Amino acid sequence: MKLIIDDKIPFIHGIFEPFAEVEYVNGAAISPAHVRNATALIVRTRTQCNAALLEGSTVKFIASATIGYDHIDADYCKAHNIAWTNAAGCNSGAVEQYITAALLELASKHNIDLNGKTLGIVGVGNVGKRVLRVAQAMGMHVLQNDPPRERTEGASNFISLKELASQSDFITVHVPLSQSGTDKTFHLINADFFAKLKHGAFFINSSRGEVVDEIALKQTIQQGKLGGVALDVWEHEPDIDTEVLNMVEIGTPHIAGYSTEGKTMATQMAVQAVGAFFNLPVKSWESAPLGVPENGTVEVDCKNKNVQEILHFLAHYTYPIMADDAALRSTPLQGEVLRSSYHFRREFSAYHIILHNATEAQRVAIAKVFPAIG
Repeated sequence: MKLIIDDKIPFIHGIFEPFAEVEYVNGAAISPAHVRNATALIVRTRTQCNAALLEGSTVKFIASATIGYDHIDADYCKAHNIAWTNAAGCNSGAVEQYITAALLELASKHNIDLNGKTLGIVGVGNVGKRVLRVAQAMGMHVLQNDPPRERTEGASNFISLKELASQSDFITVHVPLSQSGTDKTFHLINADFFAKLKHGAFFINSSRGEVVDEIALKQTIQQGKLGGVALDVWEHEPDIDTEVLNMVEIGTPHIAGYSTEGKTMATQMAVQAVGAFFNLPVKSWESAPLGVPENGTVEVDCKNKNVQEILHFLAHYTYPIMADDAALRSTPLQGEVLRSSYHFRREFSAYHIILHNATEAQRVAIAKVFPAIG
């Protein structure tokens, strides 16, 4: 048995060596020569698993240590009896942290009280549901757009994309990238969407860059229609349009999901999937406990502070998002380097929060975001 593994996947070295020949390769450099005699691949989004890579190979299984799967040609795999899996939901806590930090940073910069404002969530899956909970903790009204869920659950909790655009003060996108079909998301956010936008709305995208037509986004920013923009993903990654970067208020190098917890879970899910498929003794493998982060206890005096102010302090303490923005702006052509060398942060759930002089309502709200409250 031979495994080809992306060398940037953390915590995986040494797991399969007792059972297989293992080769670690830069994800973008994995080639037909690498996979020709391989049994399985463990990859990330930088490896395009399509006919160009897989034709003539002996690959039987692909595990992607990512929530995204647009880099896997599902039709080709089905036609050639190649099974595959992704790590759905593995980094939902990390993206929740990113969106919370971005929302609070934008609100702080513009002196906006989020209580009573409307957040539109496009795509309410593993990540979107967590963002919804955070928004409600801050007193925001939430609008949801998710056609697949609407077809299954009924229309009562969902609205059209057009309605969401026209009614939302803040919009955040959490959909997979799909190039075709009923739920095509390529350029889902386009000139027509921006034309319907409520004037002064704020826009956040941490899903996939190609979901947004960057030309239309650029024109909308230039027209002064948007209140502010935060982007973690870019249409032409790994290349980043520096003109767009200079227009947005928060720009980061596709690291919204880069937490220690998220990466650990992604590796764990990939290892278990390969183990289960090939009946290897790692199908129940779990990573070692992560332990408590440095400075993992945070104390806050809540006197004369509202929930938004408390959360802003805690979000900035646990994840100072503008440091990632500054790093990208200082080296905008090195986004891929920043991403590959990123120091994984710890999620909200890793921190123990001690609230002084907090009301019961504040404690309940903060606990929806930071569950370890003392």
